[in-house]
Amino acid sequence: MYPSSRKFPSLALGVGAILLLVTSMVHADDFIVYSPHVLATQSEIELRGYSYGDPRADFNGGNAAELSVSHTFTDWWKPEIYLARHEKEPGGSGRLLGYEFENTFQFTQPGEYWADFGFLASYEHQIVADKPDAVEFGPLVEKTAGRFTHRLNAIWEKEVGAGAGGKYEFRYSYSGTYAVSAAFRPGIEAYARPADRAYQAGPIVAGEWHVPGTTSSLEYRFGVVLGINAAAPRRTWLAQVEYEFF
Repeated sequence: MYPSSRKFPSLALGVGAILLLVTSMVHADDFIVYSPHVLATQSEIELRGYSYGDPRADFNGGNAAELSVSHTFTDWWKPEIYLARHEKEPGGSGRLLGYEFENTFQFTQPGEYWADFGFLASYEHQIVADKPDAVEFGPLVEKTAGRFTHRLNAIWEKEVGAGAGGKYEFRYSYSGTYAVSAAFRPGIEAYARPADRAYQAGPIVAGEWHVPGTTSSLEYRFGVVLGINAAAPRRTWLAQVEYEFF
C-alpha cells in the first residue's frame, strides 16, 4: 500500500561454515524482503515464518516463526515490536528466542526519484544463553514500473554484548512481483547469505484484500524458495499473514 504525497524530514544514513552452524544463524527475518514505504497512523499485526523441506540431517525439521505488532507514528517512521520469536533447529526442540525492536524509515516519496528508498534498523534481545543480542541495519529499495514491483534489501548484522562475535554478517534479498490484481501478485524471491555460501530463489504469491465496510485489510504471502547450492536447504516454505488497520 502506498502512502500519499507529503513532506519528509531530511535524513542522512547514509568463510564458509559447516551446515549445522549455517542453520543456527538463520531466522525468520532472513526470509522477508522489506518495502521502504510506510503509511502514517496505520497499525499492523503480523505473523510470518519458514519451514525447511530437506531430509538432510542438518536441515530436517528446521523452522521458525515471529509475531509482531507495529504502529506508524509519522509519515516516515514505522517502529515494530516482535512479541514472540520461536525457532526449532534441526534435530533440536523448539524454543523462544527473545524480542526485537525494528524500525523502518522512509526517505523518499513514491515516484520522486528513479526508485524509492528507505532504511531498516533493529535490535534483537535474546533470552537464550547461547545467542548474543544483535543489531541489523541496511538500505531498502523499491521500484514500480507498470504492474511490476521490484524490491532489493541489503542487510548487515552484528552481534553485540556478552559472547558477541567480531564479524559483520551480510545478506541481501530480492522480490519481483506482477500485479494481476491487488489480491493476486505472483512473483519470485531470491535470498543470499554470502558468508554461509547459501543461495535460494523461488516462486511466491502475495496480495491484499480489503475488509468490506472497514478501513482494514489483510495481506498474505506464501511461497517456496529452492536451494541453488548444497549449503542452502533444498526447499524453504515461506508464509506471512498481516492484518492492517487504522
